[in-house]
Amino acid sequence: MVRLGLRGAEVVAVGRVAGVAESVQPVCTTGGLSKCDADAACAVPMTVSGLATRVSATPEMSPRRSSLIFVDGVQLLLIIGAGIAISAVAKKRNLEPGLIIVVLAAAASFIPGVPRLELESEFILAVVVPPLLYSATRGASFSAFGANLGPVVTLGVVLVLLTTGVLGVVGSWLLPSMGAAVFVLGAVLAPPDTITTVSHGDEIGLPKRVTSILTGESLVNDATALTLFAIAIGAVNGEHTTWGHGALELLRNAFVGMGIGGAFAVATLWLRKRLGNPTLETSLVLLLPFTAFLVAEQVHASGILAVVVAAFAVSTNLTLDPQHQYSGAYRTRLQEENFWPVLDFMLETFVFAYIGFQLRFVLVDLADSEDPGLARTLVAAGVLLVVAIVFRLLAVYLLFGRYTIKDRLIKRRVAADERYRTRMDAVRQRRKRRGGEPLGPPTQKETLLVGWIGMRGILTLAAAGSIPESVPGRDAILAIALFVTLGTLLIQGTTIGWLTRRLRFDLTAEQAKEEEMREVGRQIVAEAAAQPAADVDASFEAQRRALGTAVMERRLAEEIARALIEDLDLRQAAMHTAPQAMLGRRPWPGRPGPPGWRDRPGPAPKGKDQATP
Repeated sequence: MVRLGLRGAEVVAVGRVAGVAESVQPVCTTGGLSKCDADAACAVPMTVSGLATRVSATPEMSPRRSSLIFVDGVQLLLIIGAGIAISAVAKKRNLEPGLIIVVLAAAASFIPGVPRLELESEFILAVVVPPLLYSATRGASFSAFGANLGPVVTLGVVLVLLTTGVLGVVGSWLLPSMGAAVFVLGAVLAPPDTITTVSHGDEIGLPKRVTSILTGESLVNDATALTLFAIAIGAVNGEHTTWGHGALELLRNAFVGMGIGGAFAVATLWLRKRLGNPTLETSLVLLLPFTAFLVAEQVHASGILAVVVAAFAVSTNLTLDPQHQYSGAYRTRLQEENFWPVLDFMLETFVFAYIGFQLRFVLVDLADSEDPGLARTLVAAGVLLVVAIVFRLLAVYLLFGRYTIKDRLIKRRVAADERYRTRMDAVRQRRKRRGGEPLGPPTQKETLLVGWIGMRGILTLAAAGSIPESVPGRDAILAIALFVTLGTLLIQGTTIGWLTRRLRFDLTAEQAKEEEMREVGRQIVAEAAAQPAADVDASFEAQRRALGTAVMERRLAEEIARALIEDLDLRQAAMHTAPQAMLGRRPWPGRPGPPGWRDRPGPAPKGKDQATP
C-alpha cells in the first residue's frame, strides 16, 4: 500500500509501469467528503500491471505531507540502476556500497523537487527481510554455528536484551515525552548487522572463529530484536505486559517459529525432489522464506527463526545429506548460486536508497513538531550512537570474559581433582566425536574485534520504517535509526580492516589446517571417482555422496565439503555443455576426472601427459 497526497478535494493519479498508463479514480470526491470521516483514509482502487493494489489518500493532510508519491516502476529502475553504478565504483575503491548508496540518497533528498517516497509500514519487513535472511543463512555453516553456540546465544539473545534496555533507559532520559516508545527505539537499535562484513571476511583477514560467531549472532539477534520490538509496540498501544510475560512470549515465539520453519523445510525437500526442473525448484525455494515468515507472523511466532531454520535445513540437506541427493540437483544448485546474490543486491540497494531518501522529510517533520523537536532529536541520536558503540565493546568484553574465567576454574579443578579430570576427559572426547576439537574461550584479540564489529544495517532501518504512525515519536525514531546506522557504518565499518591489521592475527595454523582438510576432501573425491560407475553423472553423484557422508562422520569440515561440491557441480555442468571438448581432455591439475576419461574420443593430450598410464 502506498500513500498519495491530496490536492483540494479530488485526486487523480496516473501510474506508469512497464509503459502502461492506468488512471485512478478517487472514492471520495467533493460531494462525498461530508460523508467521510475527516480522519479516515479514502481507498483508491488501482491496477498496476494486472495486479490489484490500493492507494490510500488522507482527505486532510498537512502541507509537509503534500509531496508524498508512490514508488512506481520508473523510480525503482532509477534506484537500481544508480545502485549498480555506485556499487561498481565503490568496489573498485574497496568501499562499502550500502554506505555510499545511503549517503548519496540522503544528500539527493535535499535536491528541490525530489518527492517523498513512502511504503506501507509492513512492506519492508515482510518483503525485504525474509529473502535477505534466507540467503545469508543458506551459506552459513551449521557445524560452525553449533561449535560456537555459547558465544552466539550470548550475543544474539543476552546482549540484544541488555542493549535494548540500556538504550531504552538512555532514550527515556533524553526524550522523556516518548514514554514507553523509547523501548521501541531500543529494540530498533539493538541488533547489529554483520553479515555484509562477514561476507568479506577473507578479504579483510578475519579469523574463521570470528566469522562464525558474527554469522551466528546476526542470524539469532534479528529474531530476538523483532520479538522485543513487537512486545514494545504492544505496550505502547496499551497491551498489559510484564517481564515474565515477555520472557514467556520470547520463548514461545522462538520454539513455534522454529517448528514452522522445520515443517516448511520438510515439505520443500519432499516436493523439490519430485519437480525435476531447476526453474521450478528455484521458484519453490524463492517462495520458502516469504511463506515461512508470513505464516509464523500470522500465529504471532518468530518469522525470523522460521526462515533461519528453513534455510539451514534445506541448504544443508540438499547439499550434504546423501538421503536428499537426486539426479540433476547440481543444475538447481548452480542456478541458485547465481540467483540469490542478484536478489540480495537489488533488495539491499532499494532499502538503503529508500531510507536515505527519507532524511530531508524526516528532518522537516521534526522541525515542525514541538516535542521532541529537531535539536533534541539530533542530540539524542549522537548520544545513542556513542552509547551503542561503547556499550557493545564493554558488554562483549564482560560476557566473553566469563568464558575465560570459567575455563581457568575448570583447569585448576582438573589439576587438583583426579576424578574430575577423568570425567572432563570423557566429556571432551565425546564432544570431539560429535563436532571436532572443542574450542576454548575467545581470545582477547577476538573479543575486541567482535566488540568493534557492531554496525547497524538493514534490520534497523526496516524495523524503523515499519513502526505504525500511532507510536509517539515515530519520526524521531526513524531519524535516530538513520543517524545511528550511518554513524556505525562510518565509524566502525570503515575501520574494521585497519583494526584487523593492527591486531596481527596469526592465521598460519588456521590456513594450514584448512589446506589439510582440503587435501582430505580431494582424496575422498579421488577415491569415489575411481570406483566403477554406470556413467559420468553417476560418478559425480557418487563423489558428492562421499563428501556428504564424510561430513556426517565428522571426517570433513562442512565449509570444505560445500566448496568441493560446488566445484563438482561446475565440472559436471561444463561436461554437459561442451562434451566433445571436455571428454578427451585431462581434468584440472590435482582433480580426478570421470571414469574412462582417457579412453574418450577427443584431442590427444600433449607433453608429459602422453606418457601417463
